[in-house]
Amino acid sequence: MPDSIAIRGNNQVDEASIRGDAGLVGGTTLNYRDIQRAIRSIFATGQFDDVKITCDPETPGGKTILAITVAERPVLAELHIEGVDRVSKKSVRDRIEIPEARPLNPALVTRAIERIDSLYEAHGYYLARVKPETTMVNQQIRLTFKIDEGRRVAVSGIRILGNTRIASHDIVAAMKTKPEGFWWFKKGAFDEDKFAGDLGDRLPELYGRRGYIDFQVVRDTMIVDRTNGKALVEITVAEGPQYRVGDFQIEGNHRFPSEELRRFYPFDDYTRSFTSMLKSTVTGGDSRAPKGVFDKTRWDEAFNNVQTAYRNEGYIYADLRPVVERRTTSDSSHVVDLRWVIDEKAPAIINRIEIAGNDYTVESCIRDQLVIIPGDVFNQDRLIRSWQSIGNLGFFETPVPPPDTRPANEQGDVDVIFNVKEKRTGNVNFGASVGQGLGVGGFIGLDQPNLFGKCKRGTLQWQFGRYVNDFNLSYSDPSIRQTRFSGTVSAYRSQARYTVADLGRSLRTGGSFEVGFPIPNSPFTRLRLSYGAEVVSFGNTGLLGAQKSLYGNDSFRSTLGATLQHDTRADMPFATSGGMQQVSAQFSGGPLGGTYTFQQYRTEMRAYAPLGQIGGKAQGSQPMKFVLGLTGRAGVVTGNTGPFFYSQEFALGGVQYGEQLRGYPEFSISPFGYVTGTDNFNATRLSFGKAFFTATGELGFRMNQSLYVNLFTDVGNVYETARQFDPTRLFRGSGIGVSTVTPLGPLGLDYAYGFDRLDKFGRPDPKWVLHFRLGQLF
Repeated sequence: MPDSIAIRGNNQVDEASIRGDAGLVGGTTLNYRDIQRAIRSIFATGQFDDVKITCDPETPGGKTILAITVAERPVLAELHIEGVDRVSKKSVRDRIEIPEARPLNPALVTRAIERIDSLYEAHGYYLARVKPETTMVNQQIRLTFKIDEGRRVAVSGIRILGNTRIASHDIVAAMKTKPEGFWWFKKGAFDEDKFAGDLGDRLPELYGRRGYIDFQVVRDTMIVDRTNGKALVEITVAEGPQYRVGDFQIEGNHRFPSEELRRFYPFDDYTRSFTSMLKSTVTGGDSRAPKGVFDKTRWDEAFNNVQTAYRNEGYIYADLRPVVERRTTSDSSHVVDLRWVIDEKAPAIINRIEIAGNDYTVESCIRDQLVIIPGDVFNQDRLIRSWQSIGNLGFFETPVPPPDTRPANEQGDVDVIFNVKEKRTGNVNFGASVGQGLGVGGFIGLDQPNLFGKCKRGTLQWQFGRYVNDFNLSYSDPSIRQTRFSGTVSAYRSQARYTVADLGRSLRTGGSFEVGFPIPNSPFTRLRLSYGAEVVSFGNTGLLGAQKSLYGNDSFRSTLGATLQHDTRADMPFATSGGMQQVSAQFSGGPLGGTYTFQQYRTEMRAYAPLGQIGGKAQGSQPMKFVLGLTGRAGVVTGNTGPFFYSQEFALGGVQYGEQLRGYPEFSISPFGYVTGTDNFNATRLSFGKAFFTATGELGFRMNQSLYVNLFTDVGNVYETARQFDPTRLFRGSGIGVSTVTPLGPLGLDYAYGFDRLDKFGRPDPKWVLHFRLGQLF
């Protein structure tokens, strides 16, 4: 029974707080339980490193004193982190839950070390070391976490256990986690997110494509050698039985007959798409299941196609369920019976369409891009096409967010909302330009594709230099007086001296206007009618100088033209899907006036098919896309072009003048074959033909809207007349190209190999050629 309680050793914590936490009172009988409870209560405050309770019975006056002696923890004044480079410093700081200006708790320091270690392990840095260091200043402590990140642990090997049906190398090939290899780019770096995706998505997908839908990852282990920075990944799997396809049924369908829906069923036949065959060729194998074996990936894709078919007819509330029922037959075979259970419900009608985020661009300009209107039955394909058309305008930040839908009323109608964010569109560009034949010069350009926020375009370009002085002015209105008619007016004065092939000097002055008309029931098709007039005069040198002696100094051309175009391309300016078909005709002279009478006909067809993409799964992200592109172009001229041949007939070779055929110099291909001789080809009247054909196949990689890389093959020829067209007489070239859009204008580089070039003796002499395009010459 102590007479009083004494508190000793405290400097920062007041005595009353300690007494209250201890709960001991003088003059009362105490036992060991009271003492233990007091010690625990004081420790629980987190303020002290040590607590002792002692009894001092021999004090003056014969009083007994119970002394509570504490050792206070120092207060944390500052917390620092050093050595963070390969992960976010904020993410490391978030792992440290140690408050400043409070006594430092060693348990929290230990916990922070463990959590930082876990963070680095999640990023593959299993060799990271965390060391806390403290510095005492005036009873306050400074804590520094010093981190030695080390390097990422390298996966030396992947061991698969439990697999008997699929080889280990096929399993590893399907994973993004790869062991290190001989080449420098096979580093074997371990990434926790990629590994989780392997176990949760890619391995089940691999087995599911081959009918093993009961596949499971039983266990995964990483054995880390911290001394050498290596790791062995060990994965134990349970493959389960292989399932074959059994019966198939469709239930609940009324909008589509069963025969029409069954065309989506993937196991009736075993034909392969062109894209599938191309992927198999590129990857070197076919991962599809054998005929009759259930392929979960194809089953899921088929169901998605059925959903799309219903959504395109407005049944966005339809409840569609794919059912897979497992059973074992009498001969112990494993079979799945498949069903599509459909509850169609009522189709949805578009109630209203809203545009949000357009602070500068007028709403009517955006609505002109839509192929859906209020009152239409909801159609997913047309909704996506409208969304892509808005992105193709180029007025908004990309990627444009996907459109939102929301219920409009109790009848199931929907509202559609397109969200956009304006970006700067007008620009002033200036700089240098260089090109084969036009020399070195400069250019100044003013371009505003969204004048007054009404999608009207105004352009002024001036290109000048030693060999060129071009001035162009144009104005385009895609919606004249808020109608579906478009118009373009342009004027130009072009003075050029062509040094390539000694073509000579010309001065062209003229203008044109064009009116576009929509085609009923075809939102992507337009007919454009145009009229142009041009006066041309020539210098005294080169091929054009020879034309001056024949036709005089001035020649006048009056032209009426018509163009029919159907364009469904998406992701412009480097398309990744859709296509474009165009036919045009120009009539010069005759009743229109002019020096000579002739007609020119052209056709162009382009098609693009996406092959795959990298990233872009998160909403609002911009994926990098692989694309297959095919282009075909042809042209014919009839009549007498007179002095206008060099701009109205066709020259083939290079990229700068005339029709493009990479791998060959300008004017090097004539209607009479390849021009042999030196590398500097001189253009003659015979270099031009009245018919041409070219085709291009390309495998492209679209990184973003400003950068595109491709592998290409060009073929083509030019003919004296259209009757001489021969598809077996085509010159070939292949190579690699890079195209980009810069603030100073477009830029293109092509490095191509001409297979059918000849030397001056007429012997095969294939070569590589670098084609360069910059500024307004692209």
